Amino acid sequence: MHIIDIKILDSRIGTTFPALKYETCGSSGLDLRACIKSNNMVIHTNQILLIPTGISIFIKDPLITAIILPRSGLGHHHGIILGNTIGLIDSDYQGELMISIWNRSKKKFYIYPGNRVAQMIFVPIIKPIFNIVPDFQKTHRNISGFGSSGIQ
Repeated sequence: MHIIDIKILDSRIGTTFPALKYETCGSSGLDLRACIKSNNMVIHTNQILLIPTGISIFIKDPLITAIILPRSGLGHHHGIILGNTIGLIDSDYQGELMISIWNRSKKKFYIYPGNRVAQMIFVPIIKPIFNIVPDFQKTHRNISGFGSSGIQ
């Protein structure tokens, strides 16, 4: 079992807003909530805003990282995705988790305090040792890329 330290920075978490938890036993990600102070926040077309989550984490283990991902329903139905496509939280980062939200739709979108705006997963990290070689062993694929294997 891995233990991740969490610091609650916004007193509404665990009272007004639910505590950080997996929504179902099959959930891979934890929903991150908008800990904004106003009644709502408007994100206009093609605007990017930084949203506080009210929490900070300290992973400690350099072989674990957290990844912040968009919520699929917000992206598909409303065009709300992450401004940086994904967020990578290093094991030694201890600051507040912030969510870069981008409205790529043609309509303004409202975020209310406590709305689930992103999700976070934890994944293992592989830190390889690099072996400098003069050349690679030839393979069928070799250096071809960007569609070299076809679409069928």
